[in-house]
Amino acid sequence: MSATKKARTRPAYRCTECGWETVKWVGRCGECQSWGSVAEAATEPQGRTAAGPVSAPAVPIGTVPVETSYSRTSGVPELDRVLGGGVVPGAAVLLAGEPGVGKSTLLLEVAAQTARTGLRTLYVTGEESASQVRLRADRTGGIHDELFLAAETDLGAVLSHVNDVDPQLLVVDSVQTIGATDVEGVPGGVTQVKEVAAALVRVAKTRNIATMIVGHVTKDGSIAGPRVLEHLVDVVLHFEGERSSRLRMVRAVKNRFGPVDEVGCFELTGDGIAAVTDPTGLFVARHHEPVPGTCVSVVLEGRRPILAEVQALVTPSAAERPRRTTSGVDGSRIAMVVAVLQARARIRLHTHDVFASTVGGVRIIEPAADLAAAIAIASAHKQRDIPTDLVAIGELGLAGELRRVRDTPHRLAEAARLGFRGAVVPAESQRDAGVVRHVDGLKVVGVPDVASALRVLGLDREDSEPVFRVRRSEPGRPALRGV
Repeated sequence: MSATKKARTRPAYRCTECGWETVKWVGRCGECQSWGSVAEAATEPQGRTAAGPVSAPAVPIGTVPVETSYSRTSGVPELDRVLGGGVVPGAAVLLAGEPGVGKSTLLLEVAAQTARTGLRTLYVTGEESASQVRLRADRTGGIHDELFLAAETDLGAVLSHVNDVDPQLLVVDSVQTIGATDVEGVPGGVTQVKEVAAALVRVAKTRNIATMIVGHVTKDGSIAGPRVLEHLVDVVLHFEGERSSRLRMVRAVKNRFGPVDEVGCFELTGDGIAAVTDPTGLFVARHHEPVPGTCVSVVLEGRRPILAEVQALVTPSAAERPRRTTSGVDGSRIAMVVAVLQARARIRLHTHDVFASTVGGVRIIEPAADLAAAIAIASAHKQRDIPTDLVAIGELGLAGELRRVRDTPHRLAEAARLGFRGAVVPAESQRDAGVVRHVDGLKVVGVPDVASALRVLGLDREDSEPVFRVRRSEPGRPALRGV
């Protein structure tokens, strides 16, 4: 037998959705959990790689120039906020979102704003024709001489356009529609996406071109394609929004040049997409009179405090199992809040349907709104009003205790800025329970548990004197919140 035995190919099985490989066939992918996506694929023989020429000699890290890697503005302040200051030359940014959420509109606006600064921009579309993009640019005011447009679906043609135009910003819409002729598979497949993404990132790094790539998502909201796609790029952004709302949010999932806890807010209109620098007014309803079942909380979207209103409706149930219906809030947390109210505050809800929702389509995912949800449900059940200029902040535990959340002073300052005059927060210690403090013009009361919070609002079973009184509007002066 020869010592140099030829490497043999061994049949393997690969997931067509995420690229996960296994030595035997399975019906369900072990990585993305999709059914029927594992198919047979021959593995390439592995060889030995010898040392080769280097592109540039290694130098001390202190001598590497950084002037060319400073970020520059994208022309969209809310996007700059998420990116950590702007777009870095040579960076690869992946923007993923559901169909119709506005990904192409946002990147066309970025391309137009970059062209207005005098930087040459190339917009490559594989999903639309050039005339369709031109019509959208006419509607949004994105026509500029430094903005070049190409409709291509071949990777080689895209690279040729890059060589001819020599742009400072490259936008590719989208990575799933571009294919390489020398690679097996159809555009959007695992192999094709890996090759196209690797080629675009390689061009971005070698030619110092800021590259923004549009990516599709699967039905469960994750980025379509192999996981290596997210590893190749420098920044991964998720573009979110409800179809019934004009509000859109950009979240950073991965960012090598800035924070990953920032959120940018946009409003999708007929004239394009516009930044919303102060979105609080979109998530708070303006009631002329106090309404039972409403309470406002201050949640953090990234590092930005946003006032969001939680509304609740409690009605007697005719069914054996009462309904717990939610919109914009986590259903499991609302079920927990209902259970805690029944066990710790003696509010009987086992024979009532409970409906809870938010205003303006905002989604509340952090537990800081637990106290507001509990107050709203208790207010709806007892049909008692609470002050319209009150905010409630706190996480609710299973024992009925209230836990402090991060950046409470920052949240209170935002509520005071918008004209709110009262706040119920978790007590810092047992000694501070029930103590009224004044912070930034707010009357702040610390409470140790949910029963105490209901007591200071007059929502308990006893006829106790509430700390906060409900103000009715004067004739000709509606009692609106300060938003």
